[in-house]
Amino acid sequence: MSKVAVLNCSNYKLKEVEAQLDRGLALLGGWEQFIKPGDKVFLKLNLLMKKRPEEAVTTHPVVVEAVTRKLLDLGASVVIGDSPGGPFSVMALKVIYKATGIEEVARKTGAELNYDTQGVDVLFPQGKLIKKFHLCRAMVAGVKIVSLSKLKTHQMTKFTGAVKVLFGAVPGLQKAEYHVKMPRTTDFCDMLIDLALCVNPVLHIMDAIEGMEGHGPSAGNPRKVERILISKNPFALDWAALKVVGIRPNTVPTVSQAINRDIYSGPGREDFLGDSIQAISPPFKAPDVSGEVRFPVPKFISEYLRPKPIFSPEICIGCGECSRHCPPKALIIENKFPKLNLEECIRCFCCQELCPHKAVQVKRSVLGKLLSR
Repeated sequence: MSKVAVLNCSNYKLKEVEAQLDRGLALLGGWEQFIKPGDKVFLKLNLLMKKRPEEAVTTHPVVVEAVTRKLLDLGASVVIGDSPGGPFSVMALKVIYKATGIEEVARKTGAELNYDTQGVDVLFPQGKLIKKFHLCRAMVAGVKIVSLSKLKTHQMTKFTGAVKVLFGAVPGLQKAEYHVKMPRTTDFCDMLIDLALCVNPVLHIMDAIEGMEGHGPSAGNPRKVERILISKNPFALDWAALKVVGIRPNTVPTVSQAINRDIYSGPGREDFLGDSIQAISPPFKAPDVSGEVRFPVPKFISEYLRPKPIFSPEICIGCGECSRHCPPKALIIENKFPKLNLEECIRCFCCQELCPHKAVQVKRSVLGKLLSR
């Protein structure tokens, strides 16, 4: 099923969000097509880090509340959670649930917050790159997953939506292992596609009422998009979202690789339901993830031409979060400032993604931009 409901929604008022969700699900055959009484549902959010809802980094609590109330009304039990960036611990989850407004959602609705931080191995023999994933136990044990993503740009994958958000099914620091094993963007995105197929949520809902452009997924600028998107198919949903924000879908590796692998063939004429998919103006500012230089060059030149993280001495406070979250351990803190070993850097940009002070930008030389096109 590649149908996508595209719904205008101008604000985060609960009644308006609830009405648009009901309208969208009616277009897709009704909530009952996906959720039955007695179902155990894990509501998988984007809770990347400790950020306030208005910063547009995490799934907005009003959207979470609206979906949670509907699932409970349908007779399902609901557990809300995510595996954020960094350590996957009860203490870390409590801090993030509170800061993002999700703790209050649980209090108001009676839904359960996930504090199970254990992981389990899940075989996936049909995967292109990964035949066995290590996933959060709470997202595996006899539950239906409903995914609530946030529309944002991303420094490594250009865009994070319905496919990329499922990387949060991998517990905590285990994510670093996947980055180290697959440093090339195309390989990493192939892994994300395998993961999306393995986790296989029954429904994908995207909070695009307010998204993030520029230096996403955490240091960009909030931008009104005024949409909610819903689909059974994460690749179709991401395609629709990209069209809405004016980013060419074939420039986003999770979409282009899915098409190359014949997992998704692109939209048909009747695939978009509801409101207009016309791009907002001006289009989203998005990072360049064009990848490697397209012809052989010596390694020392290649390292110069590739994008790299740049640390701002005016903003950085030397907290060390970048160093702690660097998968290949290419960063150290020296004299209260990050020192990067470029030869070890795999360009995952976790340092930029998880910097709490927005002190890291990803930059590329002009020559590097020209030679990678």
